[in-house]
Amino acid sequence: MTAKLIDGKAFAEGLRARVAEHVARLKRDHGITPGLAVVIVGNDPASQVYVTNKARQTAEVGMASFKFELPEDTPEAEVLALVRSLNERDDVHGILVQNPLPPQIDPLKVIETISPAKDVDCFTPDSVGRAVIGLPGPRSCTPLGCLMLLRDTLGSLSGLNAVIVGRSNLVGKPMAQLLLHENCTVTVAHSRTRDLPAVLAQADIVVAAVGRPKMIKAEWLKPGATVIDVGINSVPAPDKGEGKTRLVGDVDFAAAKEVAGAITPVPGGVGPMTIACLLANTVTTASLINHLLPPKDLTA
Repeated sequence: MTAKLIDGKAFAEGLRARVAEHVARLKRDHGITPGLAVVIVGNDPASQVYVTNKARQTAEVGMASFKFELPEDTPEAEVLALVRSLNERDDVHGILVQNPLPPQIDPLKVIETISPAKDVDCFTPDSVGRAVIGLPGPRSCTPLGCLMLLRDTLGSLSGLNAVIVGRSNLVGKPMAQLLLHENCTVTVAHSRTRDLPAVLAQADIVVAAVGRPKMIKAEWLKPGATVIDVGINSVPAPDKGEGKTRLVGDVDFAAAKEVAGAITPVPGGVGPMTIACLLANTVTTASLINHLLPPKDLTA
């Protein structure tokens, strides 16, 4: 058996098209142009590429894009002041401060300064709490993208056993909450989990988000399981030339695709969904800020 490949790139294209339709509707019916502000401090190359892609895709769906680039040595107080000013702007409906931040800036202080109403990353305690109890609002971008791919692949997730490998605030914990709301039976595995292969052997759904290349082996998987690989790891690729690298996931993809029922590739799986879900979240926050119901069909 060879697994079905879950094409996150194609799904993200469709999601961005739906976002563009809702943006056009907000403009036409309510005179609202959703605006996303992205703040980047320093010159981290990966962050620069990511922020550039966010800005481009924001504009492509018809939103207003605001990009703030600050020097590496920017004081924390200046970053917090910028965030507070964005909280007050009527044309900004979503605020994202790109990580990693330089050492003089406390990421938790930045998160706590962002208005929960404009928290499109779903990082503030208020946003996390609303997500846990199921109130309207944005959901963590990468977990939301994973959930959408799972729904598209499996339909109803109710009653399925799901194992998440990794317990980060970015992916593991919010992923668990989303799957609980889908009526899955959820296990969160981590570095202290005893006998991880035995835990994974019971999983209908595996979400790998541990940041270790090819850690999860094919023989650990339940035959026919659906595998969502969030890992993006750069490893040496001597076959491509000296000093060259390639991206691999947290799952041994080549072997796992012969056991799984469906699996995301790396790259081309979860990655493209993150920015698409960020745009969808901005439509959600723009709607709620203006006392409108967010579109239910956007992230269903």
